[in-house]
Amino acid sequence: MGEFLSFNKMLTPTIIKIVFFVECALSIIVGLVMFFSGLSSDFGGGLQVFMGLVTIVAGPFVSRISCELLIVLFKMHENLRIIAKHVEGNNSTVTPTPPTTRSASSEQANI
Repeated sequence: MGEFLSFNKMLTPTIIKIVFFVECALSIIVGLVMFFSGLSSDFGGGLQVFMGLVTIVAGPFVSRISCELLIVLFKMHENLRIIAKHVEGNNSTVTPTPPTTRSASSEQANI
């Protein structure tokens, strides 16, 4: 309960999972409505039938991709918190290592 009140535990990833299922259901319902309204039209409903099928198939994929992008942000946050706890636990500072430089002659030798 303390983690929840101090905002150490993120609630949004759980909500994002629920939003994903709601978005999938809505895209399937909208696709079905488009499909059947295109079938029942007297003239020119072919495009609407096609777009209904596209919505049924592509809607859940687009929803999944957008939710995954949001989840990635929260996973990065969790991993950064783990790294911060690890650094605090060691009571050491992180010193960056200098980049290694390679001469042009060594790169030519690798080719």
